[in-house]
Amino acid sequence: MNFLTLDLNLLRVFDAVMIEQNLTRAADKLAMTQPAVSNALKRLRHAFNDELLIRTAYGVKPTPRAESVWPAIRDALARLEAAIAPPTFDPAIASATFRMAMADSTAAYWMPHLVSEIERTAPGINARMVPLITRDPRNMLMQGDIDIAVGFFPGVISQLVGGQSSANSAIHHSSLYTGRYVCVMRKDHPLAKVALTLDTYCQAHHLLVSFSGRAHGLVDEILASMNRQRYILLTVNQFFTAGRVVASSDLITVLPHHLISSTGMATQLIWKELPFTTPAVNVDMLWHEREVRNPAHKWLRDNLINLVNKTLQSDNPQIDHQHALI
Repeated sequence: MNFLTLDLNLLRVFDAVMIEQNLTRAADKLAMTQPAVSNALKRLRHAFNDELLIRTAYGVKPTPRAESVWPAIRDALARLEAAIAPPTFDPAIASATFRMAMADSTAAYWMPHLVSEIERTAPGINARMVPLITRDPRNMLMQGDIDIAVGFFPGVISQLVGGQSSANSAIHHSSLYTGRYVCVMRKDHPLAKVALTLDTYCQAHHLLVSFSGRAHGLVDEILASMNRQRYILLTVNQFFTAGRVVASSDLITVLPHHLISSTGMATQLIWKELPFTTPAVNVDMLWHEREVRNPAHKWLRDNLINLVNKTLQSDNPQIDHQHALI
């Protein structure tokens, strides 16, 4: 390939397709027709002597060659864009709408703080909450259905860190905070005043919070590794519903400790340590490459991080524990 004769506009097309992983969305972003984008890619394939992007049922998949050159192209274009048209954002006068996906309890816990910040500093900003119904919101981000996802995404983060998927190069993440799982039940539950052993835990009737409705979760995998199992009587897809049901029944459930207060039933619940070890609840924020240099989006990300830090330092949910609070 002769760089001196390469049409650099083709690199903008390549960058947009790599970000979107879809020719139609890339064409919309570039204000071009899809045939024009396809023609630009054809010229790039000839210049690179590589397929670069292979069509799939869901869009396009980058080749190893495309994956290897994209970071340098992305960085060069971003630097050029910043030099020619530096992004600016004044929250006091800006107008923007953000679509955010998170569990109901996460939204209940953080949204009051974010709303206060928006009303105080950015009155033209508004947020649209989207139900989080999956532990893998990457498709929602890739398709532009949401701008940010906040939640516990262990499988996604593992793949992002390990670079196990070509699509991961378009997804960014940041750790917000770490919590832990506890067993939750009503205050006068038969297990409230006795030791919670592995036997008593497995013998109880359980409620599982499952975004997909599948009656099998992380705890069940842990129990299976010990050749144990539990009886899940009910699955729900909201933490608020879980709190209401557990507070008025003999079901027990497992919740992140920091989210018990957002069920609205904290005064009627107690929590106990689980009789086995579970991974930490690492809450992360995910967003798409297309928003990395968007100043409004960066304002939102920075505010979420700052609000989390401030809230965790000052907030102390008053939820009873049989022995002692954290």
